[in-house]
Amino acid sequence: MLIGELSRRTGVSARLLRYYDEQGLLCPHRDSNGYRVYAPDAPYVVAHIRGMLAAGLTTEAIREMLPCATGAGPGIEPCPEVLRTMSMHLERMDADIADLHRRRAALAQFRDATEAREARASREAREAREARATREARAAGATTRTSADGHSGATFPPSGVST
Repeated sequence: MLIGELSRRTGVSARLLRYYDEQGLLCPHRDSNGYRVYAPDAPYVVAHIRGMLAAGLTTEAIREMLPCATGAGPGIEPCPEVLRTMSMHLERMDADIADLHRRRAALAQFRDATEAREARASREAREAREARATREARAAGATTRTSADGHSGATFPPSGVST
């Protein structure tokens, strides 16, 4: 089958199929016109490649494992190099996950410290505004007193009355 047909059958672009060829993942032969001609099982091979890429494997690892990927099913024959390669990649993923957890914790600490600093600055700004308002009120000579009947809020002395 030609590249256009393989692309239609797999949903993978011709450009990506050429890339797989360049990486040694697909091995079409060339016809007399120089066109790539893929084997009948190429759609299964492409499905295996896509699955392994989705699992986070590199094209180099896939190239090592691909000879053991036979048939239409998702599994791979248990060749020794396959199990070794999968174990190695799982260990690397575990290390990456642990590193991501450490980095996340560090970022969360920075965020928490920044939020605390922001809250402190907001509180200090509010307190400074309140203190300034109190100073300005005192400077204007106005004081609030409670009247004999317990009501507050009257400003003494009233405007226009001298004491």
